[in-house]
Amino acid sequence: MAQLITILVLVFSGWWLYRRFVSDARKLAEKSRRAEKERQTGAIGTLVKDPVTGEYRLKRDEE
Repeated sequence: MAQLITILVLVFSGWWLYRRFVSDARKLAEKSRRAEKERQTGAIGTLVKDPVTGEYRLKRDEE
């Protein structure tokens, strides 16, 4: 029984690490794409409209 629990913990941990790796890779690829597009157009940053106030601001890395 202990071996089964250990295997389940290892499988779950591996799955969780894989999902985190994929998520981080997607974020990094999107950030790289955005930086390349900004470099090609000569932009300093990407503007996004705030739906509450209607004002534009620079897009943060977390978004």
